[in-house]
Amino acid sequence: MAKMTAYTAATEMDDSDVFLIDGTDGTRKAAASDVAIELAGMISSINHRDIYRGKSLGTEVTSAQQAAIKAGTFDDMFIGDYWTINSVEWIIADMDYWYNTGDTAFATHHLVMVPGLSLSNLYSTQMNSSNTTEGGYVGSLMYTEGLETAKETISEAFGDLVLTHREYLTNAVTNGYPSAGAWYDSTVELMNEIMVYGSLVCAPMGNGSIIPTNYTIDKQQLALFRLSPRAINNRISAWLRDVVSSTDFASVGYDGSCCSHNASGARSVYPVFPIGVAS
Repeated sequence: MAKMTAYTAATEMDDSDVFLIDGTDGTRKAAASDVAIELAGMISSINHRDIYRGKSLGTEVTSAQQAAIKAGTFDDMFIGDYWTINSVEWIIADMDYWYNTGDTAFATHHLVMVPGLSLSNLYSTQMNSSNTTEGGYVGSLMYTEGLETAKETISEAFGDLVLTHREYLTNAVTNGYPSAGAWYDSTVELMNEIMVYGSLVCAPMGNGSIIPTNYTIDKQQLALFRLSPRAINNRISAWLRDVVSSTDFASVGYDGSCCSHNASGARSVYPVFPIGVAS
């Protein structure tokens, strides 16, 4: 692979400047304009979801930013970048994560967003009023009522940019195993273990005779947590939506551990949602 051994900002050069480039066939010279074109091509081909930046993008999603999201180019947006709206940092966790998934294909380019600590600490609530996982995630008090404050806060921040896609969610539990599910319209949800850790940890696995209903389109770790582990280790204890047993749902531990808790305990609500421009 060629390697540059001399470098000057391309914007400050003309073709009287040259680069020395080491190649397998010996050292050669390249004009500044040629190098600038090559660098531009490299930059345009960067996968923005593979780079963590953590830059402020302002206090609203501008029309130019909306256009870049709609086009799927995500110009000048990278993982960890954030908007500060209503005193909450809204962080880009992934890009086109749900693209072309669902029983009805989700064919809209989008960003996957999670809140900074301010919303996560805004309120804590129970998954259920008693220690049961009956009805799975869809049958939980969290799903029917507990996410409402998060949904209202997110709607106030992003309005029509919050998109609806289709999610396969657990709606029944048998002997502590998630046993059935269905497709639902989804805007704001709790994450599952795979989105946070990259795999199931506490959720039950098959044993040769029982096949848990762990079916999900959320089958990869979000880029934010892959690129920045400290985004998981943020000193909050937050609910995840996976059924672990007849009494417990999965959660992220305050100490950074993968764990579960009784459904009636209070844990932070740490939601995930897509934003984009509907076609």
